[in-house]
Amino acid sequence: MALSRIARASAALVLAAGAIVLPVASASAAPALASARSDRAAVAPAAAAAAAAAGTAARTVAADVDDFSYASWDATYDLSLVDGRARLHVTETLVARFPEFDQNRGIVRGLATSYENARIDTRVLSVTDGEGRDVPFETDDEDGLLLVLTGDDQYARGLTTYVIEYEMSDVVLATSPRDSATPAVDEFYWNLLPLDSTQPIERFDAEVHVDAALAARLTGSTRCYQGPAGSTTACTLDGPEPTGDGATFRTSAADLAAGDGVTVAIGFEAGTVQQPPARTPDPVADVGPLVAAIGAVGVAVAGWLAVAGFTRRRRRATGIVVAQYHVPDTLPPLVAAAVIPKVQDVIPAEIVHLAVRGALRIEEGDSPEQPRLRRLPAGSAPDELDAAALDALFHGADAEGVVDLPTASESFAARMSALTTAGSTAAATRGLTERARSRGAVVVQWCAIAIALAGLGVGIWAVASGRLAAIPGLVAAAFAVVLVGIAAFYSFSKHTVLTPEGARTLEYLQGVREFIRVAEEDRLRMLQSYTGAERREVDGAEVIHVYERLLPYAMLFGMEDEWGEVLERAYTREQRGAAWIGDPTSLALRVQLAAFMSSSQSAATYTAPTTGSSSSGGSFGGGFSGGGGGGGFSGGR
Repeated sequence: MALSRIARASAALVLAAGAIVLPVASASAAPALASARSDRAAVAPAAAAAAAAAGTAARTVAADVDDFSYASWDATYDLSLVDGRARLHVTETLVARFPEFDQNRGIVRGLATSYENARIDTRVLSVTDGEGRDVPFETDDEDGLLLVLTGDDQYARGLTTYVIEYEMSDVVLATSPRDSATPAVDEFYWNLLPLDSTQPIERFDAEVHVDAALAARLTGSTRCYQGPAGSTTACTLDGPEPTGDGATFRTSAADLAAGDGVTVAIGFEAGTVQQPPARTPDPVADVGPLVAAIGAVGVAVAGWLAVAGFTRRRRRATGIVVAQYHVPDTLPPLVAAAVIPKVQDVIPAEIVHLAVRGALRIEEGDSPEQPRLRRLPAGSAPDELDAAALDALFHGADAEGVVDLPTASESFAARMSALTTAGSTAAATRGLTERARSRGAVVVQWCAIAIALAGLGVGIWAVASGRLAAIPGLVAAAFAVVLVGIAAFYSFSKHTVLTPEGARTLEYLQGVREFIRVAEEDRLRMLQSYTGAERREVDGAEVIHVYERLLPYAMLFGMEDEWGEVLERAYTREQRGAAWIGDPTSLALRVQLAAFMSSSQSAATYTAPTTGSSSSGGSFGGGFSGGGGGGGFSGGR
C-alpha cells in the first residue's frame, strides 16, 4: 500500500533519531567510565567506539516507523439491526510495543469504506488511551481506506494503548446458494484483523455480539479462518453463547505473524437483513451505461460508414464503363490522381507522363538508387500542371538541363508535395471534385452523441447514489463520450467527393483501365477503329506511341507491371527499347521502371529523421482468510 503521509513521516523520524543517538550511547557507557576513573585515557576510545556502534544501530532501527509489534489486540464487535439494516459498532484496544527510543509518534489504522459494491459509511467515533483520555488523531482517505493517524508531535515509547471506536453499516451480505446443498443465507463474513500489516501480534482476542433480533435468526453455521490472505486454515469460533440481549461469539489467537489475519463467518436466515440499494441488481444503473457505451460507439462507426457510402455513391455517373485508349491533355496524372480513389505513385506517374511526351528523359545516374533527369527542349507540356511539374523537377538543374533525383532532400519532397496538392486544387477548380457533408452521417452521429451522453448521465447518477457496481459502466460511458466526440469531427466534416462531371471522368479513366486489362487482340481490334474508320493494320510504332501514353495511368491504377510487360512485347516486335528511359537498346523496361519508381517515390516522400531517446460465502465453507469485508491496514506513524 502506498501511504504518502507515512512515508514523509518516516523520513522526518530518521533525522530526529540521529539527534538522540549520542546521548543514549553516553548514558549506557557511564557506569563503565565511573568504575574505571583511574584509566580514563584507555576507556575513552572504547566508549567512543561503543557510542558510534550504538548510534549506527539506533539509526537502523529508527529508519522504519513500521518496525514495532502489538503486545495485544482486543476487539469487540456489536452487530445489530437498525431499521432492518445491519449496523456494526467496533471497539479495538491495541497495545503497541514501541522501541525505547524516539521512533514512533503513533499508529495508523486503515478501515474499509466499502463492502461488496456498497459504501458502508465508516465513521470514527473516538480514539483514547488506556485511561480513557482522548488521543489526538486525524483521518485521511487513501486507496479506498479511511486512515486513522493517531498521535501528534510527541514520541511514544514502550507499551502504548490506543482504543479506537468506530461504526459501520451494511456489513451483512445476502448470499446466493452455490449448490442445492447450500441454502441462501445472510452472513456476517468479516476480516477481524488487517491483512495488509507489517506488525506481528503477540495475542489477539475478539468478541462478536449480535443483538436479540439477529440471534433469533442464527442458522448455526459458522466458520473461522486464520493465516495470510487466501489461507483456508481453520480456527476456533466459540458460540453462540446466549446473553440477556442476544448472543456472543469469541475467538482468539497467539503469535500471529505480520500479515496474518482472522476471518469469521456467521450465518443468518435469508432475508434477515435488508440490503442497501447499491447491492440490489439494477440493470439500468449497472449495465445500462456499458450498453449505451457500446451502442454509441457502434452508431458512431455507422456514421463513418455513412460517410464512406456517401463518397462511393458520388463516384457513380452512368454505371457504364467503355474501354478507352486515349486520355485528353487536360487530364494529366496530377489531376487524374485526384479523381481515382486510393491512388499511389502520383509523382512517378507524372514524371513518366512527361518522359513519354518527350519533355524529359530518365537516365541512369551515378548509382542505381539515384536516377538522373534530362530536360528535352523539343518536348511538350500540354497542361499548365505539366509545365509546373517541369519547373519543380528541374529546379537547380545544371546548364545542360540535367538534375539528379535526390535520395534525401526535404526541399525536393516539399516541391513534390506541393505538386500533388496543386493537382487536387486543379481538380476542384475544373469542377471534378468538391467539399460536401453527408447528411446521413450527421444524423447518425447526433444519435451516437445522444446515446453516449445518456449512458454517461445514468452512470454518474448511479455512482453518486452509492452503486459501486456501476463504476465500470461509468468508465466505459466516459470513454465512449470521448470516442464519439472524436468520431464527430469526421462525420460532421466536409469531405472531398466527386461532382457529376468528376464521376463521368472517373468512369472514363476506368475505361482506360479496362483497355489496359483486356487481351492484346482486343486492344488491337479497338485501335484498328480508333479514328472511326476501319483500318487494315496497325502500325507498330503507333501502337507503342499509344501504349506509352497510357503507362502513367497504368501506374496510377497499380498496373505498371502488367502494362510494362505489354510494352516489352511491343518493343521486341519493333526490335528497339524505350527511348525515354535508361538504355534505349534494353528491352527490360519493367526492371528499369521498377527501379525508377522506387527511387522517385522515396525522393518525393522523404522526411528527415528525428532524434530522441527511449525509455462467496464463508459460513458454509469455501471461505478463506481475508475473504470477507473489513480488515484494512495497520502501520506506524
